[in-house]
Amino acid sequence: QVRLVESGGGLVQAGGSLRLSCAASGSSFSLNRMAWYRQAPGKQRELVATITSGGSTKYADSVKGRFTISRDNAKNTVYLQMNSLKAEDTGVYYCAADRRLFSGSYDYWGQGTQVTVSS
Repeated sequence: QVRLVESGGGLVQAGGSLRLSCAASGSSFSLNRMAWYRQAPGKQRELVATITSGGSTKYADSVKGRFTISRDNAKNTVYLQMNSLKAEDTGVYYCAADRRLFSGSYDYWGQGTQVTVSS
């Protein structure tokens, strides 16, 4: 049973930074894709950033240049460095992972961590 546990959320002022972590456990196979999603109050969950086991990354336009996704394959951990935070970055941030390299969905999800940016 794959388990994803996020940490690092909190309250930060606009312009500040936070670093989220997501540790995966219980996987006997490589999690070839990992990602961060977020959901703001009253809105649908949206993709923030993705990373493959080879290090290829993609970002939502709204976070390009401010957020950086990275991963430590040896530790099965993915990170999201968030800089220059804005009030609109507020939401619950979810980690997702999947063994498939080519797929539009993710099989495994964390419980989420709250990020609140005060303006």
